[in-house]
Amino acid sequence: MNINSFIDHTNLQMDATIKDIEKLCNEAKKYHFTSVCVSPYYVPFAKKALEGSIVEVTTVVGFPLGMNTKEVKVYEAIEAINEGADEIDMVINVGALKDKDYDYVKEEIEEVRDAIDGKVLKVIIETSLLTEEEIIKMTEICNETYVNFIKTSTGFGKRGVNEKDIEIINKHKNDILEVKASGGIKTLEEVNKYLEMGVTRIGTSHAVEIIEGSDK
Repeated sequence: MNINSFIDHTNLQMDATIKDIEKLCNEAKKYHFTSVCVSPYYVPFAKKALEGSIVEVTTVVGFPLGMNTKEVKVYEAIEAINEGADEIDMVINVGALKDKDYDYVKEEIEEVRDAIDGKVLKVIIETSLLTEEEIIKMTEICNETYVNFIKTSTGFGKRGVNEKDIEIINKHKNDILEVKASGGIKTLEEVNKYLEMGVTRIGTSHAVEIIEGSDK
């Protein structure tokens, strides 16, 4: 299995510089990763740096807390697409979910989805903050809203992804919804484990170490 094509090569650090993002893009081209995942500020730079390659640009919306208003998230998403983003990873409003305001959670996902003109949408649910029942509910909402992916974590939560998260999602997702595992993935063993569980995208800031380690 060519694991490279399942990876979103990621740098969302607050202190990431142009040189860091240039390095990220060069590595993504070298290893043929699916995309780079960068902060919105760096979308235009990454788009230009990746010109002529197969690597796409992913960026984040409502990141990392998810507590922006719907209107702000929609604006962020539109701006990102206009700047050249190919995929949007959007953080849900976890507080609204915990308040059982499911209509709000569903509406904000739908509004972002509709604003990005058919581009790939991944919904970050931050599993470290959720109960099993809440993970199930978010999986059902992602089913109902026909988004492309449910994504486990921002990488800034209390923990990253674990096997139980994926097991719960797999049990309740429909056949269309794909799964992006992210947060704390640092080894080839972890990548293979999640791919074997049916995950179709891996978000990691350790992609090069993982790939180079697999060649040894």
